[in-house]
Parts: sequence; C-alpha cells; structure tokens
Amino acid sequence: MTATLAPFHLAFPVDDLAAARRFYGELLGCREGRSSAEWVDFDFHGHQIVAHLAPDAGDRASNPVDGHEVPVPHFGLLLPVAQWQALADCLEAAGTDFVIAPHVRFEGKAGEQHVMFLRDPAGNALEFKAFADPRQIFARD
Repeated sequence: MTATLAPFHLAFPVDDLAAARRFYGELLGCREGRSSAEWVDFDFHGHQIVAHLAPDAGDRASNPVDGHEVPVPHFGLLLPVAQWQALADCLEAAGTDFVIAPHVRFEGKAGEQHVMFLRDPAGNALEFKAFADPRQIFARD
C-alpha cells in the first residue's frame, strides 16, 4: 500500500517565545508564519508546528531504546542522510547540548538509522533521523 504523506500539525508548549523564535527560526531555519503574543507558527520542512506560550508545561519522561534514554514526548523529522549530516554539523558547531548525540542506531540491523535528540529552549525534545535505505523506515527484525 502506498500512502501520500500529508503535512502534520503539532502544537507544543514553550516558556519563552523569543527563545523559540531564535531556536526554530534562526538555528533550525524554519520560516515563521502567523503569530500572536501567545503563539508562533513555524514551517518545519512543510509541516506546521506551533509554539504556544505555556510556562508550566511540566516534567518530561523517557524510555530506553538501543542503549539510550529517549525523551518522551518528542517530535522531529526524517531527513535524507546528507541533510541530516549537515544539520548535525551545524548543531555541533553551534555548541548544541544533545540529549542523545548524533550516531547510528540499530547498526547492522533492520531499521538502521542516523539519529540525534536535542531540546529546544523550553525543554521540548526533538529527534532528527535519517535512513540510508528509506525502505527500512518501518522494517522489523
């Protein structure tokens, strides 16, 4: 079955809209859309994400995956390997404090992927990953 991918929409809490604008707009290069004093829309590679001012969003949890504690909840993108590497290089050059540093997960197994996790200034977790073989995105052992 072949599916057509549609843009997703995600609203998430932040405690500082100016910091969100710097992180998503300047560091990640997301074009800003509509905004108000309480929220900002960003074009996240064709997807609509909305940073909502919510300073009391609470703590985050994690789950173990391939030897790392993966933050939950999180969101992110699947990128081509070259674009993923360019982003990893940019984030490393900017001194990003990674939750999980750029590396290859499930190496030599079904679903092998390049992956990295970081947090935005409000503590929201983002995952960026890439598959050398996109047919492996939903691969099972």
